[in-house]
Amino acid sequence: MCDGPARRKVGIVGFGHLGQYLVQRLQDEGPRHGLELAFVWNRDVGKLQGKVPISLQLQDLGREVDLVVEVAHPCVVRDHGASFLFLTLLPQVGSPTALADQATEMRLREAARRGGHTLYVPRGALWGGEDIQDSDKELTVPGLKVTMIKHPDSFRLEGGLRERLGAVRAVLYEGPVRGLCPLAPNNVNTMAAACMAAPSLGFDGVQGCLIADPGLPDWHVVEVEVTGRSGERRDQAFTVTTSRRNPASPGAVTGTATFPSFWSSLACCFVLMLVRGRRDLAEASGAGSVCCWGLGGVSSD
Repeated sequence: MCDGPARRKVGIVGFGHLGQYLVQRLQDEGPRHGLELAFVWNRDVGKLQGKVPISLQLQDLGREVDLVVEVAHPCVVRDHGASFLFLTLLPQVGSPTALADQATEMRLREAARRGGHTLYVPRGALWGGEDIQDSDKELTVPGLKVTMIKHPDSFRLEGGLRERLGAVRAVLYEGPVRGLCPLAPNNVNTMAAACMAAPSLGFDGVQGCLIADPGLPDWHVVEVEVTGRSGERRDQAFTVTTSRRNPASPGAVTGTATFPSFWSSLACCFVLMLVRGRRDLAEASGAGSVCCWGLGGVSSD
């Protein structure tokens, strides 16, 4: 049991389904893990009324804490991401589709470099992210494709993609992830996390495929295809394919198994923090880097 001064303060940015889940777990289990809910911020403050004590409702992003977890919307990262970096050494961006915008990514990297911070991207629904990272460091991943299949009601699409939704299974998009992120900012954070896990490929090299399937009302399917370097024979390329079936309520943007994944990422941040301390953690991670968290630890690009 961790009590009193040992508790680390956590701020949650966003109060949708995922934000509400993290707030509830922090309130229920946080003290046991040495964590304390410091504030909740939401674009629509009205959604906090009756659910979050007034003392925990943050009116503006200006309260320093140990960790800020963004689970709101890519536009919040774009508009306030630099502010996160001045609030804490451990900002987590749960909407990495925002980083597909090169100006936003470079602005956050520069802010992190100047402030001696590290920006973290939770694994979320990406299975095998740590393995992808390890292989990418050795430059052994020349190909990476992420396919996401959901019911049409689970999509929150922009532009022409909305017009492609119908009563039959349809491929909505297939190509570089960078082009897809602004069209489906709420739905392809898993793809964006894969781009951050494989920086040698990035948003232009990682391929994304988005499929709407009316016959899949209560599942989100994520398929990851990794292609490695060829062996002695050109037809001996190393390959790994995974298929993740995530239970989901009808119309839900986020599958149920993704919620505890975010909680695990949040808790993992404090393993190193408790052992090394805030400044040591920043130095060990590499100030100015963008990292991906999973159950197995952290590595920077």
